[in-house]
Amino acid sequence: MNDYTDITAEASESILTLTINRPDAGNKLRVQTCLELMDALQRFRTDPDLRVAILTGAGSKFFCIGGEHDETTSRDYSQVLPLVDVYQAIDTIAKPVIAAVNGFAVGGGNVLHTVCDLTIAAEHAAFRQVGPMVGSFDAGYGTWYLEDTIGRKRAKEMWYLNRKYSAAQALEIGLVNEIVPGDELSARARALAMELATRSPMALGALKSAFSARHNGVSGRARMAHDQLLTLYLVTNEAHELSESFAERRAPESDRFWS
Repeated sequence: MNDYTDITAEASESILTLTINRPDAGNKLRVQTCLELMDALQRFRTDPDLRVAILTGAGSKFFCIGGEHDETTSRDYSQVLPLVDVYQAIDTIAKPVIAAVNGFAVGGGNVLHTVCDLTIAAEHAAFRQVGPMVGSFDAGYGTWYLEDTIGRKRAKEMWYLNRKYSAAQALEIGLVNEIVPGDELSARARALAMELATRSPMALGALKSAFSARHNGVSGRARMAHDQLLTLYLVTNEAHELSESFAERRAPESDRFWS
């Protein structure tokens, strides 16, 4: 993961830290940024040595202030900014992802931290949705998950009125889990990640699948069932006996299911 241009990826012990590295552009997400994030997240998903990811932004001013939609110059769907793919990857990977919000989280940046499992914010961080002010909106993760996080009325307030919320206000309404001084953000996020790394990966994965299944329809429920099938059921004596009896063309011996 050393050939990225828009992000950096640093693995240390069991923690992967992903940093959006476009501070001069407000850490906005362009097509290249999204592709790199998706690649890094999928590598994180399949690496057995990595247990938790931290997502943050370069510098101390911006976490992420949304997507560069002006890159889209045609009506070809294949050219649309693949931002939803990033949200979906964060939401469905069966490992915790912590957002370390180091500055402004605006528009798609506010959605980005919302879809993460936990959010730690610097005291100077700020949160905002500006869609109706600029002729934009999010009719998916940015509304449904925001409603789940802070409640229907607050989510509508945030989207309709486009107010800026301080880190303290975000904590009060449940938009973030905790706030810390800016110079302590990285250390606190890592400490939390290390704490999560001591928890059962199977339990955390199952819990994350359960939380996301409600909004992910058949794919969410299929992922929960499929992953638990592979990690829980297929290692049982019952599964082994059924597989062996099928291969040997004999009736399964049920007394071997639990022995």
